[in-house]
Amino acid sequence: MASNGKEEFEPEIQDEAHKTKSCSSINEISIEDQSTKTKNQNSFCNFFKSLSAPTATRFKKFGPSPSVRFRQIALERDDLSRSVHSENHNLPQDQNNLPRLHFKEIDWAHMWSMAIEWIRNPLNMALFIWILCVAVSGAILFMVMTGMLNHALPKKSQRDTWFEVNNQILNALFTLMCLYQHPQRIYHLVLLLRWSPEDILRLRKVYCKNGTYKPHEWAHMMVIIALLNINCLAQYGLCGLNLGYPRSERPAIGVAICISVAIGAPAFAGLYNVLSPLGKDYDLDLDEEAQQSALTVTSGTTGTITKPAPVKLKSLERRYSFVSEERRFSDTQPQWIGGILDFWDDISLAYQSIFCFFCVFGWNMQRLGFGNMFVHIMTFILFCSAPFFIFNLAAVNINNENLRTALGLTGIILCFLGLLYGGFWRIQMRKRYNLPKSTFLCFSPSVTDCVNWLCCCWCTLAQELRTADFYEITEDRSFADQRSRTVDGSPLISPLPREDGTPLFTSGSSSPFVGRSSPSVFQIGSPGKAMKAPMPSIIEKDGG
Repeated sequence: MASNGKEEFEPEIQDEAHKTKSCSSINEISIEDQSTKTKNQNSFCNFFKSLSAPTATRFKKFGPSPSVRFRQIALERDDLSRSVHSENHNLPQDQNNLPRLHFKEIDWAHMWSMAIEWIRNPLNMALFIWILCVAVSGAILFMVMTGMLNHALPKKSQRDTWFEVNNQILNALFTLMCLYQHPQRIYHLVLLLRWSPEDILRLRKVYCKNGTYKPHEWAHMMVIIALLNINCLAQYGLCGLNLGYPRSERPAIGVAICISVAIGAPAFAGLYNVLSPLGKDYDLDLDEEAQQSALTVTSGTTGTITKPAPVKLKSLERRYSFVSEERRFSDTQPQWIGGILDFWDDISLAYQSIFCFFCVFGWNMQRLGFGNMFVHIMTFILFCSAPFFIFNLAAVNINNENLRTALGLTGIILCFLGLLYGGFWRIQMRKRYNLPKSTFLCFSPSVTDCVNWLCCCWCTLAQELRTADFYEITEDRSFADQRSRTVDGSPLISPLPREDGTPLFTSGSSSPFVGRSSPSVFQIGSPGKAMKAPMPSIIEKDGG
């Protein structure tokens, strides 16, 4: 019985032991799972900590970051370019030599002779034919998109055919121009990467105003050349879309992106060239710190030989001011000549502002010292016309009529806002030449200038032309005198003794001026703005 009872309990004991082992194994598995989860969580947290770590710590094993490396390369290239002197570094750059704008009488015979001489150049002849083809195809495309040819082309299929033909013609013309310009742009990129003294001089003639050294010119040239190459690549992409897809299957988003980049890249490059140091005037002086440094070469027999370091340049930006023709000195408080509504005060300027709007604007910007006139003309035309073509070409393949109308109106509104380009340069003109501010709108002179251009661009341009015609433009001598002084205010060149107020001769004992105190300086101008100048010494003549 006892044995039977023990045998009865043995299966239960074995079951309990098995349960105990299984529980212990489950506990071990759960502990391992918890440790694995903890490790995974720690590795996950470490990953985010590594992402939140500073850039220098993360990429320390890979070397400096690309931005830091680019900055180092730019500084090295600028150090080299400062030692390269252009041919016209020492030539005076007189702002008074800029052509003045007079429209009182046009010499048509002289203009005709200039046109004949220009067209005789084969490249100019090809460019003229290209511009003529673009103008004709663009005009037809514009009239088809705006519905001006609906009576001549009553069927939609006819209008679609004319639209596609002129679209392909414009696409071929602009692609042809890119194929002509792209090898030169690639060549400039190679020169920029090589950056030898000959390459520097060659690139300065193309991208730098007056062909002289500009601060950090390598980095600024890199931006412009990169944008110009992007322009060519975007045009190639647009050409591929136009040739590879029929009109019904052509992706509207791809066309819009390619057109936007193809037009925006050169416009931004032109604007950047004007606003960056590449489009500004600088006075070039020797860098004294670089001049004091020397290159030391040790020789075994002669000892140490010291050679002077290459002469390097430092640039100081020029500033200009208006000079009144009547007073012949710098006018500290110039005025706008006439009001905004005095449009017909000068009839010739009024007509030129209407019929030669973009050309006159670019010409005026150049003589005011704001960059090349052709860059301003093309950039202004792009801002005032490109949005219309971009949005209307993107809306061609959209079947929703309301959406197509909305896109067309958006393009027209953006073209109207392109007049803000003129408002921006009016602000720059007012600030540079200290012209009066107008705050009748939102108490902001800048907003007022922009609204003037939006409301009456022709009247505003005529006022700017009258003001620039009335004054002469010269370098601000007060600013030039400040640049000619050191940091502590002392002049770079010490004056001579007689220029410092000390007389060269003293009166003798028989002179009637003995014992009299004469001022060493005298005042010029009003008492509030007195200027001191050395008093000339009196020389006694014997027997006189």
